[in-house]
Amino acid sequence: MTPTHPAAVPVCSSAELSDGGLAQVFDLQEYGQPARAFVLRFEGRVVGYLNRCAHVPAEMDWQPGHFLDDSGRWILCSIHGAAYDPATGYCVAGPCAGRSLTPVKVSEVNGRVLWNPDARLQPASPDRTTP
Repeated sequence: MTPTHPAAVPVCSSAELSDGGLAQVFDLQEYGQPARAFVLRFEGRVVGYLNRCAHVPAEMDWQPGHFLDDSGRWILCSIHGAAYDPATGYCVAGPCAGRSLTPVKVSEVNGRVLWNPDARLQPASPDRTTP
């Protein structure tokens, strides 16, 4: 029997993500445990990752939705200073160089940014919130 996965989950409107701008953060579950993810637009494409540094599992945004450095070129971890390529999630500098952020499957359809759950990442329970 094949496990069923929920349909794509709306995260935000496409217009809410400007190139190099703020990200949209959302709650989900990873293997049944509360987690957060984010989507942002980089070089015209929407990308998504778990909000977790590859060095130490801590949320990375400086302030809510602030993941990119001042130049808009790198995702930075606010705690460790690790720099990630937004296009690939690959760490190019810092304590986790050579590792990568955990990707989240996202798509953009009809003016909406959608997250596509899988066996590992599922929608958050309505009664559970991420700390």
